[in-house]
Order: sequence, then structure tokens, then C-alpha cells
Amino acid sequence: MAKTNLQKILSIAGQPGLYRFVAQANSGVVAESIITGKRNMFGMSARLTSLSDISIYTEEEEVQLLKVFEKMKEHLGDSNAPEAKSKPEVLKAFFDKVLPDYDRDRFYTSHMKKVVEWYNTLKQHESLDFEYPQEPGAQEEQSAE
Repeated sequence: MAKTNLQKILSIAGQPGLYRFVAQANSGVVAESIITGKRNMFGMSARLTSLSDISIYTEEEEVQLLKVFEKMKEHLGDSNAPEAKSKPEVLKAFFDKVLPDYDRDRFYTSHMKKVVEWYNTLKQHESLDFEYPQEPGAQEEQSAE
């Protein structure tokens, strides 16, 4: 299975699940649902966020989502992360183990729900083997977009 490039995985405000960037278009972006494979056109006003641009606050710094996913994978092995519908105590206990110094004032339960949901979606439909931006060839891909 190919490595997952978080730069091409999108969260789209108001849309459930995750999307894979397909192409840039004059009027916006074409993206494909990771779960259904259905392609949609998202206009310029759509709020798209690449998972590679997301970080989680800790007491010391902001930790890239990629690093958090890796810590989750290390902790969970082949198991899934807790369900997004889990009780807040379950999610907090999970992140206490995975990212013990997370900022309790700025990393909310709503964020935790998204992170575990994204993790489980990637585990099921993509790969938890991530591509790193500094890998050879990654720079050429970025400049081609």
C-alpha cells in the first residue's frame, strides 16, 4: 500500500470525513471522499485544511498531527483509536497516554474526537505509513501543484 501524504489529505469544513486532493480547478478544488470514493468540486469559499497543516498544542510547543498519529500508532499497534463518540474521560485518558503534555486549556474534547476519527479513517481506508515532506521527490511534487 502506498504511503499516506498528509499534504494531500483534506478536512473540509461542514463536510464529514476526510478527502483526498485530486486536482486544482479554476473555480476551486476537486477532492475525493476517502470513505466513499465520490468526487466533489469545492469552490474557493470552502474551508479546506490539509492535515499536514494541523498541529496540537502541548505545554512546550505545537506538535504536528503527523507526529501525534505516529505516537498513536506506536501506542495502539494494530488496534483502532477510541471511537469519536467515546465519553470525554475516555478520550482524555487516551491522550494522557499518547501525548501526556497536551495543553488541557487549548486541546479540547471536540479536537480529540476529530483526531481519533481521522486516525481510524486513515487506518481503515488509507495507510498509517506516512510520507515525510523531506523525502526525495516530495519537493518536486509540492512545486508541481
